[in-house]
Amino acid sequence: MASVPNSDELIFFVNGRKVVEKNADPEVNLLYYLRKVHILIFYCTKYSCGSGGCGACTVMVSRYNPKTKEIRHSPVTACLVPICSLHGAAVTTVEGVGSISTRIHPVQERLAKCHGTQCGFCSPGMVMSIYTLLRNHPEPTLEQITKAIGGNLCRCTGYRPIVESGKTFCEETTVCELKGSGKCCMDQEERSFINRQEKICTKLYNEDEFQPLDPSQEPIFPPELIRMAEDPNKRRLTFQGERTTWIAPVTLNDLLELKASFPEAPLIMGNTAVGPSIKFKGEFHPVFISPLGLPELYFVDYTDDGVTIGAGYSLAQLSDALHLTVLEQPKEKTKTYRALLKHLRTLAGAQIRNMATLGGHVVSRPNFSDLNPILAAGNATINLISKEGERQIPLNSLFLERSPEASLKSEEIVLSVYIPHSTQWHFVSGLRLAQRQENAFAIVNAGMSVKFEDGTDTIKDLQMFYGSVGPTVVSASQTCKRLLGRPWDDHMLSDACRWVLDEIYIPPAAEDGMVEYRRTLIVSLLFKFYLRVRRGLNKMDPQKFPDIPENSMSALEDFPIKTPQGIQMFQCVDPYQSPQDPVGHPVMHQSAIKHATGEAVFSDDMPPFAQELFLAVTTSTRAHAKIISIDASEALALPGVVDVITAEDIPGANNHQGEILYAQNEVICVGQIVCTVAADTYAHAREAAEKVKITYEDIEPRIITIEQALEHNSFLSTEKKVEQGNVEQAFKYVDQILEGEAHVEGQEHFYMETQTILAIPKQEDKEMVLYLGTQFPSHVQEFVAAALNVPRNRIACHIKRVGGGFGGKVTKPALLGAITAVAANKTGRPIRFILERGDDMLITAGRHPLLGKYKIGFMNNGVIKAADVEYYINGGCTPDESESVMEYIVLKSDNAYHIPNFRCRGRPCKTNLPSNTAFRGYGFPEAAVVAEAYVTAVASRCDLSPEEVKEINMYKRISKTTYKQTFDPEPLRKCWKECLEKSSFSARKLAAEEFNKKNYWKKRGLAVIPMKFTVGFPVGYYSQAAALVHIYLDGSVLVTHGGCEMGQGLHTKIIQVASRELNIPQSYIHLSETSTVTVPNASFTAASMGTDINGKAVQNACQILMARLQPIIRKNPKGRWEDWITKAFTESISLSATGYFKGYQTHMDWEKEKGEPFAYYVYGAACSEVEVDCLTGAHKLLRTDIFVDAAFSINPAVDVGQIEGAFIQGMGLYTTEELKYSPEGVLYSRSPEDYKIPTVTEIPEEFYVTLVRSRNPIAIYSSKGLGETAMFLGSSVLFAIFDAVTAAREERGLTKIFNLKSPATPEFIRMTCVDQFTDMIPRDDPSTFTPWSVRVS
Repeated sequence: MASVPNSDELIFFVNGRKVVEKNADPEVNLLYYLRKVHILIFYCTKYSCGSGGCGACTVMVSRYNPKTKEIRHSPVTACLVPICSLHGAAVTTVEGVGSISTRIHPVQERLAKCHGTQCGFCSPGMVMSIYTLLRNHPEPTLEQITKAIGGNLCRCTGYRPIVESGKTFCEETTVCELKGSGKCCMDQEERSFINRQEKICTKLYNEDEFQPLDPSQEPIFPPELIRMAEDPNKRRLTFQGERTTWIAPVTLNDLLELKASFPEAPLIMGNTAVGPSIKFKGEFHPVFISPLGLPELYFVDYTDDGVTIGAGYSLAQLSDALHLTVLEQPKEKTKTYRALLKHLRTLAGAQIRNMATLGGHVVSRPNFSDLNPILAAGNATINLISKEGERQIPLNSLFLERSPEASLKSEEIVLSVYIPHSTQWHFVSGLRLAQRQENAFAIVNAGMSVKFEDGTDTIKDLQMFYGSVGPTVVSASQTCKRLLGRPWDDHMLSDACRWVLDEIYIPPAAEDGMVEYRRTLIVSLLFKFYLRVRRGLNKMDPQKFPDIPENSMSALEDFPIKTPQGIQMFQCVDPYQSPQDPVGHPVMHQSAIKHATGEAVFSDDMPPFAQELFLAVTTSTRAHAKIISIDASEALALPGVVDVITAEDIPGANNHQGEILYAQNEVICVGQIVCTVAADTYAHAREAAEKVKITYEDIEPRIITIEQALEHNSFLSTEKKVEQGNVEQAFKYVDQILEGEAHVEGQEHFYMETQTILAIPKQEDKEMVLYLGTQFPSHVQEFVAAALNVPRNRIACHIKRVGGGFGGKVTKPALLGAITAVAANKTGRPIRFILERGDDMLITAGRHPLLGKYKIGFMNNGVIKAADVEYYINGGCTPDESESVMEYIVLKSDNAYHIPNFRCRGRPCKTNLPSNTAFRGYGFPEAAVVAEAYVTAVASRCDLSPEEVKEINMYKRISKTTYKQTFDPEPLRKCWKECLEKSSFSARKLAAEEFNKKNYWKKRGLAVIPMKFTVGFPVGYYSQAAALVHIYLDGSVLVTHGGCEMGQGLHTKIIQVASRELNIPQSYIHLSETSTVTVPNASFTAASMGTDINGKAVQNACQILMARLQPIIRKNPKGRWEDWITKAFTESISLSATGYFKGYQTHMDWEKEKGEPFAYYVYGAACSEVEVDCLTGAHKLLRTDIFVDAAFSINPAVDVGQIEGAFIQGMGLYTTEELKYSPEGVLYSRSPEDYKIPTVTEIPEEFYVTLVRSRNPIAIYSSKGLGETAMFLGSSVLFAIFDAVTAAREERGLTKIFNLKSPATPEFIRMTCVDQFTDMIPRDDPSTFTPWSVRVS
């Protein structure tokens, strides 16, 4: 950091080491400081989102309170913590918890050994969240474990093993107890299915190996910081940065003086509001005032009338204080506190709750606030102070709606908030609905309260405050005024609903969309409050106040958050197998310990290279436009900027295989890269990139949606088709014909490590070395060589590991790698290019949105005779993988069903969106739900259950697909049968029907889904693979192959293969990296083929080496491995071998519509049960049972992890993950705040996974590739939701058939459960306004 005069020393500790920063810059956050400032390099804390929304950068901050003499440990997201706020604090990062070089902490060990890491990028954050919990609660409860990781996202594991690792620290039993019966669910009758001939194992790890947790061994809080905190002569601190000043007062008077001198300066406590505004909205503040630790702001005052809480209390401390009050006070006095606690549980994650303060939350008045509406309804008062004195203002509608007369004066600060007790005849409630249950802004929330005349139900006072319905929190004050004096009855409710909809108007084009849904929620939440109050009155006087109907009881409460439990079942290893042979054992991921300690090195963890530059992008803001001019003069004039790179600077091809590096002359989507800026720091590069001025002239047509593409006949390739039988003829002889369509929206990969490339130009021969995260190094090499106009042998790509890929790092890194290499080539300096989360989501796109149209002919008994299906996908603006994805969709469109007369056609549409690309499942998860939709619709028409119609039409014997490939569906039938039996489907279906009869506002649904998944590619040479195995003279073995490790356990399985083939322990074998230097022309690591093809290549290399060693082994059969190797060397026997696998001989002839495009099939079935809240659209996943045909599992821990992770990712696709685009083609969803992948609270409360045994002689050790299979099984949640919604519609007298839409968001669920509340909202004529967002499928 640059030296600045008049700046105090910033003193804090990191991992027990004192840090004295003489030039602390207020604009530098802790994450950047840890990773990039050279006096203190800790790379193990990861950067993922930069907004505090994912938890990857979680660290522990400990502070000493001189007043209470206590040390408080808090989890925080380092990306939001300004370093200047850390004076006097102790920071612990994952390195400080434990490391391989010192000692591994029990938290790290258990996360690794419980298989709670896959790609490992989120693991340091997970460790820190659990570790901080244990520092505060050494014997946590199950609830505390789930709560602790609620702010941490994981895209790989599905969370279950992470929770399990945390459970091992709980004093409660961690044995699975079924519904609290005290018995293991394995002993229940319903699970007595285990075939005793095939011994089934259920434990993926051995708890006896765990080292105990000893709290006494944790590092002490630095005594120097205690002395600093207790120093009576503390003085004001000032930290002067490059552009800003940070002032930390030490007394209240000092703070008030500062506020008077700098009235516009924000007060910084947790930085959870100001920080994101600076980073994402471009706000700038020359002065920051930080009263952190000021004693006058940290207190709780309990009185007979209420509680006063200091403004400096974090939301976590607020929660603790309210919990204490609730325990000590009578229930009637704590209604406001309990309402606040309910919302505090789900507000953000633990990290943000420990950073954000009560005062900051109240005074920032966000329109989405979960707390302010309740505080207002509970008649809270804000205590203010300034140099002029103290005053109180009510936290009421005027304050929340930002009326000038009710706001703070510029020199005032919030001292505390007073929350009065509720009274006997006073009811207070908080209500909210969000895209997911935890760590998500509310779609609509409310705080409501009513006071009655004592002993009556006559309204004396009524308050209703709504959030997320306008630019501020809104009060329905006029409605409340009109209802005074009315009895609390149905007539009052009816009027209240009508009046509140008149008073609170959401315009049809309102920001954030969902207008009709939000209008419905306004009255739905009011109805919930009405029921709660009626129930409360009845409890007070059952004689006087009638109870609510029995069937409405379930509407009273929100879904509880429970700690998930489950069992993983797999076949035990043959007892006669050699103890040294690891194949078939649940071996821990080979990098798991390094993941958990943070020592696993990802691309951006590599230290800086000499003269390294950073790259930032300038992207198009128009979907289709001519570039008139690019003016980079202002950017080039900024400090630190070295160059601006455009298409003109590319020595070779700017357009390679239809993919464009830099836009030239025209832009074809919002987010297309127009130019990049290379500068000495990323901050300088980013600032300059924003200063590049581009002038556009719009071009028509602008095509955003599939519907628009069809209108303009805009496609990326010709039609793909398969057909069997005579479809037209068959339609003439069926009982019924059904036509419909299904929309499946896209999905963001949301890998935890964003796209990262380091390019280093070499001095000689135009060589370029790249370090990056990719699934396809050869593709990167090809694009870089083409862009630089050099042979491929000059380009070396190195991949150590990838922080999640899911298909998003197959083609995109080639484009980005070429852009990086061009910048390195032009500047002659190393370039580091890390996409920020928002840029990554905008530029790289994701899964293809799909439109499926179908016409189905069937008999009244449920037999489907004919199907004519059309698919269209939104491919975006360039070819990418769209044609190949469409081929997959068409080939896999039958899923598990034999329809004798079947035609499927499909085309990828060309639109002005960023190009969509490969994503786990490669079209199958989108397409197969269409088949499930029409089968379910047929069942409804025939008055049969969906399971019956599935059973009737499922493949039953050795069959041929539509494209004439023969297969045996026996494992499909086995998975289906076991799933129905062992999930107790029939009994639970009856129980759900019984539940639905008794509950009007909540419904349960079950669905069971069969799956026929394919492995392999229709192009045979795609599945070839090579490997290189070296044996060194000490007997150690180095294995290299063409596959990339991205969390799927590929390297772990490869080591198991090499260990078996060479008959040596795994500890002898090392796998360093994947590189185009060692294994050329490698295929992509995708399509579930990683272990299949690379395992075969490694096996081949090992067998070659063992054949060479055989003569030596025969002569000395009892010798040691090391002796044999030494002897071989002395006899000049080569100890290095190349292994090769030719690949699966697959092929497809599209003209003849036949071939053998796939190597083999993977079968499965899943059953899920959900409960749906018909009033809000929320749903809860109660239980999932998954059965997957794994054949023989090389590593059950890895395979179960892949199945669980894919299932949860699929569940996200079909439920919470919603990408939103403007009509102009702008992607709104660019952060974890806008795009909701599942968190730990979304996973099934009961989660059972079984690996079903079969045979697969074509693959290595008769295994099967399982990485993608369970993605589609997540649709069992979608169809369970549909089942519940259908039950609601049936009870309301509505049609049972409705078009499928995915994702089944709360909006879709609520608006499909039509009732009196959806009927009463105002509707707008679509022709009179432009909506905020459009559906692109």
